[in-house]
Amino acid sequence: MANNKKKTPTQDSSPKKRKTADVETSSKPPQDSILKPIEDTHLVNGSKSKTPIGNQDSILKPIEDTLLVNVSKSEDLVKKRKTPDVETSSKTIIVNQDSVLKPIEDTHLVNGSKSEELGVVKKRKMISPDESFVEIKKKAANFDPRKAAYWGDGERVPFMFVAKALDAISKESGRIVITEIVTNMLRTVIQTTPEDLLPVVYLSSNKIAAAHDGMELGLGDASIIKALAEACGAKEAHIKKQYKELGDLGLVAKASRSSQPLMRKPVALTVAKVFDTFRIIAKESGKDSQEKKKNYIKSLLVAATDCEPQYLIRLLQTKLRIGLAEQTLLVAIAYAFVFSDKHSSPPAHVDSPLEEAAKIVKQVYSVIPVYEKIVPALLADGVWRLPETCSFSPGVPVGPMLAKPTKGVSEILDKFQDMEFTCEYKYDGERAQIHYMEDGSVEIYSRNAERNTGKFPDVVAAISRLKKPSATSFVLDCELVAYDREKQKILPFQILSTRARKNVAMSEIKVNVCIYAFDILYRNGQPLLQEQLNVRREHLYKSFEEEPGYFQYATTVTSNDLEEITKFLEDAVNASCEGLIIKTLTRDATYEPSKRSNNWIKLKKDYMESIGDSLDLVPIAAFHGRGKRTGVYGAFLLACYDSNNEEFQSICKIGTGFSEAMLEECSSSLRSKVIPKPKSYYRYAETINPDVWFEPTEVWEVKAADLTISPVHRAAQGIVDPGKGISLRFPRLMRIREDKNPEQASSAEMIADMYTAQKHNHKNDQDNNDED
Repeated sequence: MANNKKKTPTQDSSPKKRKTADVETSSKPPQDSILKPIEDTHLVNGSKSKTPIGNQDSILKPIEDTLLVNVSKSEDLVKKRKTPDVETSSKTIIVNQDSVLKPIEDTHLVNGSKSEELGVVKKRKMISPDESFVEIKKKAANFDPRKAAYWGDGERVPFMFVAKALDAISKESGRIVITEIVTNMLRTVIQTTPEDLLPVVYLSSNKIAAAHDGMELGLGDASIIKALAEACGAKEAHIKKQYKELGDLGLVAKASRSSQPLMRKPVALTVAKVFDTFRIIAKESGKDSQEKKKNYIKSLLVAATDCEPQYLIRLLQTKLRIGLAEQTLLVAIAYAFVFSDKHSSPPAHVDSPLEEAAKIVKQVYSVIPVYEKIVPALLADGVWRLPETCSFSPGVPVGPMLAKPTKGVSEILDKFQDMEFTCEYKYDGERAQIHYMEDGSVEIYSRNAERNTGKFPDVVAAISRLKKPSATSFVLDCELVAYDREKQKILPFQILSTRARKNVAMSEIKVNVCIYAFDILYRNGQPLLQEQLNVRREHLYKSFEEEPGYFQYATTVTSNDLEEITKFLEDAVNASCEGLIIKTLTRDATYEPSKRSNNWIKLKKDYMESIGDSLDLVPIAAFHGRGKRTGVYGAFLLACYDSNNEEFQSICKIGTGFSEAMLEECSSSLRSKVIPKPKSYYRYAETINPDVWFEPTEVWEVKAADLTISPVHRAAQGIVDPGKGISLRFPRLMRIREDKNPEQASSAEMIADMYTAQKHNHKNDQDNNDED
């Protein structure tokens, strides 16, 4: 007999359509023809377990198990089953033919349902992946997960199922349709194989772990191309040539694998197999790690068929780019559990369960952005209890609260009328969240939740030294600012950006930093997010000792006097700060993670000379340079991000603010991001004809004279004008924002607000002139 060793959960065990063995009707049929179907029906989580010969119970047990797929083993049902007559001998087993083949039919039950009478058993209709997606694309209210599943309950989810979903999403542009596809995909997984929900969610978000885990695949295109060439039996030069022509290595992989003749059909990939392999790749390090990573990629590609190679490669490149933003994924997760939730009904006061569930999931994710915690909590207790079962804790970074821009001091008084507010210096450094645990360990996270502890060993030392003994654990919100301790002077952000990014040794630090603390989110086991700012400040001020140049509290003033605030702004500018952050103090002053709130607004130093705030924009295309700029890009097309529609909308062309060195650096960086055609989620006028298009990967900080209505650009189209967008006049580049990803670029809504505020102020100026 074959090897009895069972497959481990990490091994691929995808379902395959089984052929019924031919059994001869003789008194002594061949031993293998009887045992083979029995062996195949005994599947534990998709893995085969062979049964010893000669024991009646050991033969009947798998038959009994397969008859009861997703049907409770009630006593009545057992009574109705007639046990086949089996005679055993030392050499052969005489088994009734029907009694062996019957269980094989029963394993293919339609929707797992059973007739009350065992004599009337429907065969489960085996559908193809494409037929499955006819079901998946149905409206969520009319969707039945069991009709979309083409694998058995408890069997591992085929990777093809997720690849087809990603492919379907890439062909859609409407957020509602995309949300329904993802919702139905997740519902199918919850219904059949809930243990695969976590890897499905991670792959859909194009991640393999939470950002703060620092787990990265560490793959360059060269390694992927090499693996693809070996998997397809092609030359690397040919793969590179195709990549240059198509601009998408995923499409190259799909074309290469589909054109390759296969000696035998490969074992189908499962989501678990792909996800586990990705994590193994991420953990490989040291000698020969690149060779090992290449071999892992090759093994996946050899087993991949249809559109699987395309999405395997894109996932490996972390360039999924199908228009599925994380916020949409969170909404789909919420919707899926509302439809699937067997734990409880929505609270009585909830009018719209779907909207309320989406709000809950997004809020919890902003506080604890870790799917390993959220997904099991949802599966165990449902969506309505999620805030109780999944709460903020030290060691897991919270999404930082953000401020909205404003045009001038007078607007502050209008917004915060009849409210107590406070003004703080806005420091030009790197936003940081410092977590101090009960055991004395310290972790530092960036605004993107990336672990920066190794970048700032001096901050770890300072925070441990300057905390008061009464503070046994805390989460601090602060700005790390380059600082000249001899001159006692804040240095520009550009100086801070010259520090090494990883594994910094204390002895090698040349740029010192000062911690400017402005908020505390957790202290001594107590979350403070729901406390008002004045209460949080009290906790903050009693937790640390100040030391100039090492640790200082943000400079603040509490006033509603126009002249005093204006003077405070001038003081901030003279102290080398960007301007002010104005915050509500005692009412509507809770900490709102991951939100750009109306309760925090920023007032920058140059609000009177331009639009009042810089914008963070994404280069999506470029125009070839001429004359002195031959050989580099002469101008770039920039876009803002519309999170509602999950699209990048053009806002301006920019060609100024570049030194020759910076232009060369930007051109060189973006050449590797060139794609053959614009993404389906780019919005721009047909009259704009760039020479090249880019993947949206970088964020540039840009200043401009003002905002204007534009018939050409599409930023915030439909918000301030039904047919026109907003554009920037005289934009100039300030710096590259390496701490932001494209989805964190300035939003269409923010740009519309800035335009409205500018229009309001210009109107006031005009009124004043008329009076004069």
